[in-house]
Amino acid sequence: MKIIVADKIASSGVKYLRNLEDLEVIEAYGSSSEKILELAKDAIGIIVRSETKISREVIESAPLLKAVGRAGVGVDNIDIEAASENGVVVLNTPVGNTIATAELTFTHILLGARQVAQANASMTAGRWDRKVYGGIEVLKKTLGILGLGRIGAEVTSRAQAFGMRVLAYDPFLTESRAQQLGVEALELDEVLKVADFITVHMPLTDATKNMINKDAIAKMKDGVRLFNCARGGIISQSDLIDAVESGKVAYAGLDVYENEPLAEDSPLREIHNLVLTPHLGASTHEAQESIGLEIAEALYEAVKGGVIQNAINMPSVDSKTLEVLAPYLHLGEALGNFLQQICPDRIDKLKITYFGNIIELDENPLTRSILQGYLKHISGENVNSVNAPILLKQLGVENDVVKSNEDSDYNELIVLEATDSDGKSYSVEGTLIGKAGEARIVHIHEWEVEASPEGVMLVVQNDDVPGIVGALGTVLGKDMVNIASMSLSRNAIGGLALNVVNLDTAPSEAAVKEIESLEFIKSICLVSL
Repeated sequence: MKIIVADKIASSGVKYLRNLEDLEVIEAYGSSSEKILELAKDAIGIIVRSETKISREVIESAPLLKAVGRAGVGVDNIDIEAASENGVVVLNTPVGNTIATAELTFTHILLGARQVAQANASMTAGRWDRKVYGGIEVLKKTLGILGLGRIGAEVTSRAQAFGMRVLAYDPFLTESRAQQLGVEALELDEVLKVADFITVHMPLTDATKNMINKDAIAKMKDGVRLFNCARGGIISQSDLIDAVESGKVAYAGLDVYENEPLAEDSPLREIHNLVLTPHLGASTHEAQESIGLEIAEALYEAVKGGVIQNAINMPSVDSKTLEVLAPYLHLGEALGNFLQQICPDRIDKLKITYFGNIIELDENPLTRSILQGYLKHISGENVNSVNAPILLKQLGVENDVVKSNEDSDYNELIVLEATDSDGKSYSVEGTLIGKAGEARIVHIHEWEVEASPEGVMLVVQNDDVPGIVGALGTVLGKDMVNIASMSLSRNAIGGLALNVVNLDTAPSEAAVKEIESLEFIKSICLVSL
């Protein structure tokens, strides 16, 4: 079996692979795309960092390829869709850089307080500008943390050790988790308004892209200090430049950028009160040793058919178990994803109940698949079936799993129920139907439906009056959106009804607002699976 190490990882990882008798290890650092394409033809595994791109062409030219391992978190340089289509497992190392990134973040915070980098540049230029580089103390200052996952939590503990007050914004953070960490959980605008220092620790998603823009910055204190060691694109670089130059933002620190490497002529390089580092989040000896060994071990387990760890695009189970579980895993992930999009951002408890034949299976991979689906739009690329339970716990959400022997209307049934802090519950139920085992949603809250959990879905609650279906069809038709299928449900004539509409394409924002404004429409939710 041939393993290609395309980008340089810690020597401990390479040594581990070389000590395995059944492997041929090719270190191909700095190889061209053409060279990687040639080497991949008979490779069973490839390890990369951020430099080498594993494209569809590479994957499809490698019939023996079983796994691609990313020594790091981000997998932007790997074609996940192509890998999935070709049965190639994509692995990453989501934990190894936690401490390194947290420490780099706090280094940026201290640099922003004391202008050490600017003073050093002045000294090396031969000047003695002692009176120019005054600073502030972090003691008793307020730090706003946007995103309280594992890195945000580590930054919190360091800030508290320096005597800082910590505020946190995380739409999925429960009050119990906030109390456990000793932070004040507030809405985004409140954190922006109060914080002296603000640091970002969120994944880059559609919801967080350019989240910190000119409008957000305008809500901040004059002289705020702003930092991003998470993902480029969360802070609008052009708006940050304007804010620093105007003095609204006193200092800023960036380790990540919208496009990397940062262009030589980037205007960011010309700003005096901005400290830039070249994506050093995981660049410590300890982190690299941990990441290098972790990805080597995980890749070997994956290619030899063992237990798969830290998989991005499939559950972490062996191939034989996967064959049996596959349709249930698809159903479970879809149900989790669907539920998260129709319930409030903050929930306290997620209950999973299995009925029928499904209780005879190993529920652990299935439960993890459900949690992965639930967290998909919350944690972005960081979530997989291995770390989903940990990420859910970090949000402070209690997870309860029940195997029920009670009778149900189906041979196998999965019931998901989310409960918020007020005790209000939101539920979805799903099953497999027919010989092909096709996934179906059969209950949403109190309504009985039959809908395919796939693609774009419109979930509409309305008064049970004539003309609703026609009104929906008219708006969607005008928007050139085709209806694939529709499930209608009511519990009583003239009561509240539910429409679940599968669409070929997503409607425009204007169309959604038009539907929402229609008479008798009580609520509308656009779900994307």
